[in-house]
Amino acid sequence: MKSIFKYTFVGLLAGTLLTTSCSDDQIETVPTQSMSGQGLLANANAALVTLNGIYREMYTAGWSTTSNTHQCFGITAYALCADVMGEDHIMGAQGSGWFWFDALYNVKQRYTSSAWRSYDLWYAYYNWIANANYIIAAEETMSGSPSEVGYAIGQAYAIRAYSYFMLSQYFARTLVGHENEPCVPLYTSPTTPETKGQPRSTNAEVYAQIEKDIDKAIELLKGTELKDKSHIGYAVAQALKARICLVENKWNDAKTAAHAAIDASGCSVQPIASFAGMNNVGANNVMWGAGIIADQVGMYASFFAHMDLESGVAYATGAPKRINKELYAKMSATDARKAWWDPAQNCQQEKFHFSDASTWLGDYIFMRVEEMYLTAAEAECRLNDEASAKADLMAVMSMRDPSYSTSKTGVALGKTSSPADETGSLLEEILIQRRIELWGEFGRMYDLKRLKQGFRRTTSQGWPEAALLAAKPTDDPEAYMNVLTIPQAEFDGNENMSIEKDQNPEGDYKK
Repeated sequence: MKSIFKYTFVGLLAGTLLTTSCSDDQIETVPTQSMSGQGLLANANAALVTLNGIYREMYTAGWSTTSNTHQCFGITAYALCADVMGEDHIMGAQGSGWFWFDALYNVKQRYTSSAWRSYDLWYAYYNWIANANYIIAAEETMSGSPSEVGYAIGQAYAIRAYSYFMLSQYFARTLVGHENEPCVPLYTSPTTPETKGQPRSTNAEVYAQIEKDIDKAIELLKGTELKDKSHIGYAVAQALKARICLVENKWNDAKTAAHAAIDASGCSVQPIASFAGMNNVGANNVMWGAGIIADQVGMYASFFAHMDLESGVAYATGAPKRINKELYAKMSATDARKAWWDPAQNCQQEKFHFSDASTWLGDYIFMRVEEMYLTAAEAECRLNDEASAKADLMAVMSMRDPSYSTSKTGVALGKTSSPADETGSLLEEILIQRRIELWGEFGRMYDLKRLKQGFRRTTSQGWPEAALLAAKPTDDPEAYMNVLTIPQAEFDGNENMSIEKDQNPEGDYKK
């Protein structure tokens, strides 16, 4: 059986496990035969080598596709992909083409190629799941103190939960209201070329597994010491649960997890000047990220190469990244975040910069504590606890705008995010501040999907004519336009899936 799962999961050579060498931290593969007994996963400290291999893939380009590698460099690439799929993160031009086809929703028909977004995402997340499965399977025989074993196994559960969660965001409609619709295949045990390919599980089944995994991760990671900000420790596991609960509309759980993440992280909301350039994983508001050293830079195949106009890199200069002018106008004159964009250059972004453009250096930030305050605020608002919602909103806004206050109330949302559909509710206000605060970091399309809210693009916002999506049902959150097609390679080797029965629509609606 040659499904993409098995050959993506365990490497293009069947039966391999990700690891990183001690000398240069480069990704390697190790035969699975060495994983048992006295092998690679025999003790908890050795298992961290495999985990570091997974984390290295989260910011490394060139391994998840056979082409287009300069737009496929892990978590920040996928966040940028989802961001330009919305209305707020404007691509001023096609430039070299990277991310342009994501912004135009022009990738679904390319599922037969191993060079495009469907394969890239499927390969990456299933690869992390496969390696996490090997670590989890070693739990009963792994030597080490309870804390050491919990730290290793807990991270594997968190990685698996995170990966299935992200697969669900791309390859299915949102959970609520579509619980019985097909999502992605579930694999929770180590795989070999003989492993039977699985059919697509439902959204409800996938989220049940995600919940089980993230709760197990939290249980195991509690009380352990975070060894590196690239790792998923207890605080980040709680934060991932908060993200998951927002999609599930489990508001009380989202609130509880967000506050647990804040309390455990030791992080605090920082003024803009304290994390200028968004390139320092050591900033006091960073919960999760990757510190990039000289021999790990992606050069052109990097987030900052696409964002930092001042670097002179053609990817950034040819396809300038700008904020929606309508969203920019939501900030008052005293909002410090205005420095993140230059209105004199059509609201060109100044939020993200290399720390040293001459050497391509800049850390990748995957999660900031500000997100958790805004998550808690949204959940509390939906629970009709507006006092707590405003307190958490102000925890962020007091560090952004000294003149900020709000007397808004209620949870009404418009059909679209367009100003013409705005309701003036407190929930809408929290979401507007979230859009501004997390611009370029989170992935706007993820929120639009879970909110079931449409969007519109206009030239007055700053979008070029070529990217207006005039023929797309952007105001219909029930459309399949943001549900990717499954790679052809999965169907070629999985006898339990077929193109006719299991492929997502190439178009915006089912025929």
